[in-house]
Amino acid sequence: MIMSSSAMLFNHEPIHFNRFECPVQETGLTTADIQELLSLLQEGNSASPNSGSEDSNRAVYSVDEKKLRRKKSNRESARRSRWRKKRHLEDLTNDVNRLKVENRELKNRFGLVARKCHVTWRENDRLTSESLALRARLSDLYRNFVGMQMLSQ
Repeated sequence: MIMSSSAMLFNHEPIHFNRFECPVQETGLTTADIQELLSLLQEGNSASPNSGSEDSNRAVYSVDEKKLRRKKSNRESARRSRWRKKRHLEDLTNDVNRLKVENRELKNRFGLVARKCHVTWRENDRLTSESLALRARLSDLYRNFVGMQMLSQ
């Protein structure tokens, strides 16, 4: 028994098209794709590839079909790429807005701390002046007290 090359591809058994009822997962080929490929292989054994217009048209169709699939795949890839770019831009925009809010809050907190610091410095200056005045007064009182004690002796 002489088998075609397509029959030898799978377990050395003749191929019957109805055996393929679901797409082959590893290649992404559908049942129709597999059937077309197998029919091309079987036809290739019976006649030379360029022997008739039907065979050459079929080969051109296969090349055109591949080009169309590639175009479709490229369009889908470009669509996904544009979607990812859009999502990335949205994420960056959200980050910018979040950081602007955070920056505004930090500026407000800094302003509040700076005002409290200024108030504290002013209070510290006032207390330092008051302390110096009280020390001077205490020194005067001490001198007066010492002078009064010397007079009373």
